[in-house]
Amino acid sequence: MAEQEEQQSDSVESSSMGLMSHLVELRDRLLRVVISILAIFLCLFYWANDIYTYLAGPLTRHLPEGTQMIAIDVASPFLTPFKLVLMLSVFLAMPFILYQIWGFVAPGLYKHEKRLAGPLLASSIVLFYCGMLFAFYVVFPLVFGFFTSVGPEMVAISTDIGRYLDFVISLFFGFGLAFEVPIATILLVAIGMTTPDQLAEKRPYVIVGAFVLGMLLTPPDIISQVLLAVPIWVLFESGVIASRMIFAERLQKDAEQAAQDKADEENETGDDSNYGDDYEVVNDPAESSNNSAHQEYQPLTDAEMEAEMDRIEEAEHDENDDEDDDAYVEPASTSSTEPDATKAARKSKKKKDKKSKKKG
Repeated sequence: MAEQEEQQSDSVESSSMGLMSHLVELRDRLLRVVISILAIFLCLFYWANDIYTYLAGPLTRHLPEGTQMIAIDVASPFLTPFKLVLMLSVFLAMPFILYQIWGFVAPGLYKHEKRLAGPLLASSIVLFYCGMLFAFYVVFPLVFGFFTSVGPEMVAISTDIGRYLDFVISLFFGFGLAFEVPIATILLVAIGMTTPDQLAEKRPYVIVGAFVLGMLLTPPDIISQVLLAVPIWVLFESGVIASRMIFAERLQKDAEQAAQDKADEENETGDDSNYGDDYEVVNDPAESSNNSAHQEYQPLTDAEMEAEMDRIEEAEHDENDDEDDDAYVEPASTSSTEPDATKAARKSKKKKDKKSKKKG
């Protein structure tokens, strides 16, 4: 009993030490992430106003002459550039953040999972940045040019710097996530939830979902919605093509296995359906309309019935007479000397006499 208690206490201590070591590692990695963000923030904060001016360029270039952006809140001139630099520090530190997450999770993965997760992680970072650049250099000029041109002439456009920053961050985040569609597609195929062919069959639903997602992630205007939905569709198609190339060998094996299973199933059903091959199939004569020997039953008339009965009785009497003749034995004195022809003539005469008696 004492040894069992010691073993249980040792197992509890080892599990607690394992959990504590994981918590310590997680704490260290979080500290590294915070330090990296803080270091980038301190390096960029000196140019916070210049960074905000550059970010507001797509809007200020389309503002009418004599107008400029305003700050409604008292602390907005300081807090808005501060918030911008902080968000920019997080975006720039994202590769290091994902690396720390990877370092914490990787020891618990298998080798094939590591081979797949590493490239996907790097690709996700690149695609997220591509989404942000697409939003800034393609979407912003079109959206702000449209907004500033459709307003009434009597309305002076003076956008608040805080609301503009919120608008820009939401678009950055939306387009960055939208550009992760190929990664999501590859992951779905990797875990076996679907196949590239099945995804291609769902293309109409994906297109509708892209426009719905564009409506939810972008401001309420048709331009930004279309500019987000179309890249999502294109990225979906690229994800399907990439998944076919990456998992070509596995997909081929799955297709061969599916074909083999289908062939086995058809063979089993074929064996069940051919159970009558060893037996002769006989058609029911009653169901054959062309067979004259099995026509509809017709009852006999009285005369036909009497004639048939006479024929049966005569046949029975003939059989009885034949048996009597066969059983009759001639005396030895005559049978031994009488020829066979005489015997046959005598038998036929007896039969004729019996027939004449019956008719009489």
